[in-house]
Amino acid sequence: MDGTQPTSFPNMNSQPGFSPEPGMPMGQTPSSMGQTSNDFSQMGTPMSDSNPMSFSPVQPGGVASQGAQVIEKPLKKDIGGLIKTIAIVILSLVSLTFIGLFIWMFIRYDEVQMDINSQIEVAVAEAKIEQAVNDEEEFSRREKLPYRTFKGPADYGELSFEYPKTWSAYIAADASNGGDFEAYLNPIEVNVVSKNTINALRVLILNKSFEAVAEDYQKAMERRNSNLTMQSVTTAKGITGNRYTGTIPGTELSGFIFIFKIRDKTAILQTDSVLFEGDYNTLLDSVRFDA
Repeated sequence: MDGTQPTSFPNMNSQPGFSPEPGMPMGQTPSSMGQTSNDFSQMGTPMSDSNPMSFSPVQPGGVASQGAQVIEKPLKKDIGGLIKTIAIVILSLVSLTFIGLFIWMFIRYDEVQMDINSQIEVAVAEAKIEQAVNDEEEFSRREKLPYRTFKGPADYGELSFEYPKTWSAYIAADASNGGDFEAYLNPIEVNVVSKNTINALRVLILNKSFEAVAEDYQKAMERRNSNLTMQSVTTAKGITGNRYTGTIPGTELSGFIFIFKIRDKTAILQTDSVLFEGDYNTLLDSVRFDA
């Protein structure tokens, strides 16, 4: 031998705390140890951060998990921005709706106010007209006072009634020699007497029974196209008679007729126009005669 000392290797089996696996030859290390040593050798080799080819296995909570977190954050930001945009759009629509509603209500208020003002103006105008009419009627009523008394012939029951002092009276037939009595009354002056001229009052006392005169008016009511109507009435002084309303027979005048019995004769009080109805009714309530 050339005197060179052989290289000696430490006996792994002789290391303290080492126990060979059963059936393993002496001096042979377990496979796990070899792997461990390989792992140690790899771990002992540092990885360079500048090497783009170097990588390490994906571990829980490692680079992949961080990448997922990086992706989730932009998604959350996008969703939040979308919600804000929707909220702004909704608020804008609500605001526009309220603005439109306010404008509509303002226009309606203006229209209603104008309508109310117009109604007030119309009501005021109508009230003024009504007041003027009332004043005129009141003036006319006072102007008629005091009333005058009309008296017929004593032989014909001395018919009497009150009439306005503004009316004029005209006696066409005084029945002094018998026959019928005729008188006409009208405001200011009496109009020409005819069938178609209007006078406020016609006074007739006929030498004819009440039944015969009533029969003549009944025939007139039964004529074709007649609108004459009749009702039995009693005046304030207790005089009972027939009151006719409508077109006066033999004329085109529309008025009122009241007939009643005086002794063996018949009295007729007629107005030729419905315009005199108020004065006519007042006059009838003042009628008297001697039975």
